[in-house]
Amino acid sequence: MTEAHDDSDRPQRRDLFKLGGLGLVGAVAASAISAERAAAQAPRESLLRTVLNRGKLIVGTGSTNAPWHFEDERGQLTGMDIAMAKILAKGLFDDDSKVEFVRQDPAQRIPNINAGRVDIVIQFMTVNPLRAQQVAFSRPYFMEGVALLTSPRGQLKTYQELVAAGARARASVLQNADAESLVREPLPQAQVMQLDTQANVIQALDSNRVDTAVVDLSTVRWLVRRNPDRYLDAGHSYRAQIYSAAMRQGDQDWLNFVNTTWNVNMYGHITEPFDNAMKEFFGIEPRQRPTGFPPI
Repeated sequence: MTEAHDDSDRPQRRDLFKLGGLGLVGAVAASAISAERAAAQAPRESLLRTVLNRGKLIVGTGSTNAPWHFEDERGQLTGMDIAMAKILAKGLFDDDSKVEFVRQDPAQRIPNINAGRVDIVIQFMTVNPLRAQQVAFSRPYFMEGVALLTSPRGQLKTYQELVAAGARARASVLQNADAESLVREPLPQAQVMQLDTQANVIQALDSNRVDTAVVDLSTVRWLVRRNPDRYLDAGHSYRAQIYSAAMRQGDQDWLNFVNTTWNVNMYGHITEPFDNAMKEFFGIEPRQRPTGFPPI
């Protein structure tokens, strides 16, 4: 027996093709609504309505940690966290300038969220279960890790060369309780030099006192991007951790909006702002998003 089919949606489907010259791009544009209308439709109790009615987004972030948040030569905030904030403002108001930055210490991230001083924190915040008991986290926008920074002037440039060197390999790392294991995990036999600041960890590489500096992956990407004649990525990263934005708990509409905006910018039809930021701050080239199965 031939299976019956429901044709009730076919006239609607045919109507889509009658758009003709409007096309997909035109159809998307035609569906846009103003921030004022969006505010009227947003749930009354949600921060989404508050932000839209206010006409600007308030973001908690830092100002001293390149490539995440730092001041450019004009004293303006820039960095990957700042780019993500502007992407969100663009989604809210179709204007990425409608954002106010509250500069804060990392210790203020959760208190400022829960006190309502900021709408969202975008400040290279690592996701962990303890923090997730206190705030709601967005979808991740970067996978941080530990990586090995080397020098084009050094004898050991690649991860394979560092491993093969065994006990001859020298590594600098920021002094802490986990420092020894942080080096031993990728380089079991290396000599470990623990130093008091990140700047000194990198300076040890600059002065050829070590063969590699063990630092964040984002730091490696940033330094190689800015100074390819001084620094190399040895080609190995490990201990992945998630960076996400943080918001007050209990507001699903606000959380959904943030995630939807970032999904569209990371995987949808307006990826250029996200791709440009990844290239500018980390030297990561845009990748092709395959159609078909969703990536998330």
